[in-house]
Amino acid sequence: MSTAPTTVENDIVDLLRAQHGQIRDLFDKVEHTTGKERTEAFQSLVRLLAVHETAEEEIVHPAARKALPGGDAIVADRLREERAAKELLAELDGMDTAAPDFLEKLDRLRVEVLTHARAEERYEFDRLGDQFSESQRRGMAAAVKAAEASAPTHPHPGTETATKNMLVGPMASVVDRVRDLIRDARDKG
Repeated sequence: MSTAPTTVENDIVDLLRAQHGQIRDLFDKVEHTTGKERTEAFQSLVRLLAVHETAEEEIVHPAARKALPGGDAIVADRLREERAAKELLAELDGMDTAAPDFLEKLDRLRVEVLTHARAEERYEFDRLGDQFSESQRRGMAAAVKAAEASAPTHPHPGTETATKNMLVGPMASVVDRVRDLIRDARDKG
């Protein structure tokens, strides 16, 4: 029996690396646009960062903690980085994208997020790719997609563990998604 080829859609390492690429692209788009286009790009960035980090916290970090030598320390470092980024993202999420200091804060966030992404790729993703079978990586990718489908769409600093995400995440997700619907209806009206 043959297995399906591993693709970006079904391999955890490739999926997360592709999302890191999307995050880099969205930072560029936010920086190089203005007005409504900047606001929409920033809203997309906020949503992607929020669901991506939640899924990593629920699926990837626990797997890394258990499977990788030194996993506890690796994950602790990533969680500290994520918390700092979430705090800055939460501050930016409440700002007008035309505010005078928006781009300066966005640049600080970009540096934090991209430094964090490089650390994840180097210390977690590459090693997880070696540690887990293709079947396990496909299962983790499916789990990440499921976690992202129900994840909060805005940052919630202080929820950087799988347990906290499981406890707080569902309610935060409902509140965030209602907030998004109201904002979208207001913006269209």
